[in-house]
Amino acid sequence: MANTDKFEMIAKMYDTAERIHIAKVSSDAIREYLVDAKHKNAIDFGCGTGLVGMNLLNDFHSMLFLDTSINMINQVKQKISDFNIQSADTLCFDFEQEGLAELNADYIFMAQVLLHIPDVEFVLSRLFDVLNEGGHLLIVDFNKNENIVSNIVHNGFDQDELTDMMTKIGYRDIQSKTFYTGSKIFMGQDASMFVLYSQK
Repeated sequence: MANTDKFEMIAKMYDTAERIHIAKVSSDAIREYLVDAKHKNAIDFGCGTGLVGMNLLNDFHSMLFLDTSINMINQVKQKISDFNIQSADTLCFDFEQEGLAELNADYIFMAQVLLHIPDVEFVLSRLFDVLNEGGHLLIVDFNKNENIVSNIVHNGFDQDELTDMMTKIGYRDIQSKTFYTGSKIFMGQDASMFVLYSQK
């Protein structure tokens, strides 16, 4: 994934009060769409230090924390060890580089991950293949923000455009809504966040 180098450097200092708060509202937004998840397995895709996934651990049967940054994964491993969590595992892997045929999940969620992925359609197609039939992909990210000018991240997403792209890939029952607005939460700019639900 793009920006892995940056995340390698900030892994140990990543869990700031603001990020913990954003993770909490993000996981609450994801939880609204979970159905019978206690018997299902999930992937926290682009998990970072696992802030969102840790909030949702008790909602699933098991969870795989997946990220391209080994330092981020090591932070998750430490949390799993510290809290003696039995239902979680970790994987350091880059979906943009190679496929992982044996990987599958009932739920995949990604929070503030898509904006770091150069080829969004490619990765969403890969994730579609990983989902079990009837599985669910949940995306939390920023709404498109014209005030953001960056050559390292997308400046957010238009929910309708993202829905169209995902429909072409094969996702169905897509619904999305804006659920949070915050001050200076995206590259120093005020921004709003959406949650998008879809099914395979």
